Amino acid sequence: MRRLHDCPAPAKLNLFLHVTGRRADGYHLLQTVFQLIDRQDVLHFDVRDDGMIRRTSELAGVAHDSDLVVRAAHLLQQATGSALGADIALEKILPMGGGLGGGSSDAATTLMALNHLWQTGLSRTQLMALGLQLGADIPFFLFGANAFAEGVGERLIEVQTTDQWFVIIEPGVSIPTAAIFTSSELTRDTKPVKLLDFSGAQKNFGKNDLQAVAERAFPVVAEAVKWLAQYGAAKMTGSGACVFCSFESKEQADAVLEKVPPRWKAWTARTLHRHPMARLQ
Repeated sequence: MRRLHDCPAPAKLNLFLHVTGRRADGYHLLQTVFQLIDRQDVLHFDVRDDGMIRRTSELAGVAHDSDLVVRAAHLLQQATGSALGADIALEKILPMGGGLGGGSSDAATTLMALNHLWQTGLSRTQLMALGLQLGADIPFFLFGANAFAEGVGERLIEVQTTDQWFVIIEPGVSIPTAAIFTSSELTRDTKPVKLLDFSGAQKNFGKNDLQAVAERAFPVVAEAVKWLAQYGAAKMTGSGACVFCSFESKEQADAVLEKVPPRWKAWTARTLHRHPMARLQ
């Protein structure tokens, strides 16, 4: 194969996110459940014979060589010794700094697609180890299914989540992950939970320990959470800024979406149970 076009890079929601400690190297210990949803970026890959990696799409605010997509492609080259390269086009739908894992998902899709196109033959486990070098969320997207995660996010156990619809609000700010995790206001001692605790009470389980810090630093996040909480258990995903609330039906979600104040961008999404690129592994 010389090309793979229309490759999805789906978003994720953190159904809860607890910070349970901090390692000596500064990385935070987390517990979370990652939920794939059907809102996604789309990538297109064309093989090059000269070994060059070239992002053919402009991405405002992201330099070519610092893009996780480009870095993932170079990392796969280095790890496998492949002499091939690629032209990579990215249709960016997911907001940057939104807590939806867009950049990590783009990188994971890049690793899966080029591993297939270049016939480098790495296993899913090997790709996950590579991805972890670039970001803690990338192994989840390579894992291929919804997961209970521990450690820095790399220890994953598949979980079966219920079919739900979500209303997601983009408050209009981009939140740097590092700014939240390095805050002196962040609590890092939430008591660890067990997977069984989540399985018995999925819908309203847990909280996001990063949310209070983000709300103080970015009041618009607090405004969005407060507004959406009229309709259910609203919370922030990841380190923000997007907030979400779950609903049992599309009709319920659509009804709330129609009421979202026009100052915010908002949309609905549905649960995914498998990563649409997992077939390549």
